Amino acid sequence: MTNQSPFEINRRKLLQLGSAGVLGLSLPELLALNAQASGSAKPAVAKNVLVVLEQGGMSHLDTWDPKPEMPVDHRSPYKPISTVVPGMQFTELLSKTAQIADKLSVIRSMYHPKAGANGHPQGTQYTLSGSHPASVPERPDISSVVTHLMGSECGYLPPAIMVPGNHEQAKESRTGFLPGSTRVFKTGGRDVSDENWTVDGLLARQENSADRFAARQKLLGQLEQNFASKQNSGSEFGGMDSFYQQAFETLGNPQVSAAFNWRSESETTKKQYGAGHRGACYLVGRKLIEAGVRFVTVDVRWPRNDEYPMGTNLNWDHHDFIYASGTCNLPGAGGGGRGRYGIGTWPMMGSVDRAFSALITDMDQRGLLDETLVCFVTEFGRTPKLNKAQGRDHWTHAYSIAMAGAGVPGGQIIGKSDSEGGYVEENPHTPEEYASTIYEKLGINRDQPIYTPANRPVFFGHAGEPIAEVL
Repeated sequence: MTNQSPFEINRRKLLQLGSAGVLGLSLPELLALNAQASGSAKPAVAKNVLVVLEQGGMSHLDTWDPKPEMPVDHRSPYKPISTVVPGMQFTELLSKTAQIADKLSVIRSMYHPKAGANGHPQGTQYTLSGSHPASVPERPDISSVVTHLMGSECGYLPPAIMVPGNHEQAKESRTGFLPGSTRVFKTGGRDVSDENWTVDGLLARQENSADRFAARQKLLGQLEQNFASKQNSGSEFGGMDSFYQQAFETLGNPQVSAAFNWRSESETTKKQYGAGHRGACYLVGRKLIEAGVRFVTVDVRWPRNDEYPMGTNLNWDHHDFIYASGTCNLPGAGGGGRGRYGIGTWPMMGSVDRAFSALITDMDQRGLLDETLVCFVTEFGRTPKLNKAQGRDHWTHAYSIAMAGAGVPGGQIIGKSDSEGGYVEENPHTPEEYASTIYEKLGINRDQPIYTPANRPVFFGHAGEPIAEVL
């Protein structure tokens, strides 16, 4: 395979559309960039990837990796429970997920091999890119690499979409040395479960709809006819008409709205995912996979509302009173975990357990799980010992993630942490290996480098081998 320009992009890719207007020049121009080809060299097991990013550092000790023998002063109050797989246990916070454990591989031996990513911005960047944040040159997100090399089979939506992409670390997404057209599209939306939620960045503006939109399309056709006699297929302008037409198709295609419209689902389906923001986000994630979007990231932080008035930042950063029955802002809180509710409450693990188990079941029943790699990840775990504020702090030496679909063997535990969940004892795995696993599942040739604008080859998947047990 010959070396390709850093700006050679698969013709089926779509750009980051959020800043484009009804026919902003960036849309067709970037579509034109996406017309150039690059390729994949290995047979793919997965066609699509759905990453559930629960940002903030979810406690592995209270979810995937129960430690009932820990000293009582630091032990989780949530008991181990059996799953549908004999000998495989989660905590009772995952009671519904325990019923679909036969479809999951849980990796209990994740860790960071070197320091420098134990804060949320760096840890999130590490998770999104599968490369240490100190890497030079700056590495792109996994989704950007996949977009650059594979594009998407969905011609009317961006190849990489994050739902909703508005938590405090969502800004840590990177294109690195790749072109801006590989940037993940973030839907936005404070509360996706709101009946009025829309994805404005992919829809024609109201003032440009209907007759005005049609008039612009007609004007474009007239201009193209005037230029036709002066163009040839090999000129700078040759073929641009097809990209303008694709831009119009995106902005006027009713399938765009339908792909995000969770309200169109049956009442039974919506109930399965659970009420509120998280269930709606997970459901939209499934709909985007069903539409053919190559790489979907579901990124949920429950919005502040009247029901949870102290919930100003409902991610997993439980530095204070992790086991509170309501708000963690209790007397004696240190402040590092301000804005949380206890891990066992509905906007935390209650809604996660409901939505994730529904997602896997729903995708399996629809035949989507066979060709979709589903990854449930967080940037690190929590300390095995409770701090003075009865919370758990950041911990990179051992944590858990889970995978399903696309040939991932179900019903298995991979690796092992010690009796207190503090350090990996068996079969350690890293974020680099997680990233390489995604590339391998998609059939991407990790031996073929990507070139920077300075023509420097970057071997994006060489820092870690794929996790063999899930291949």
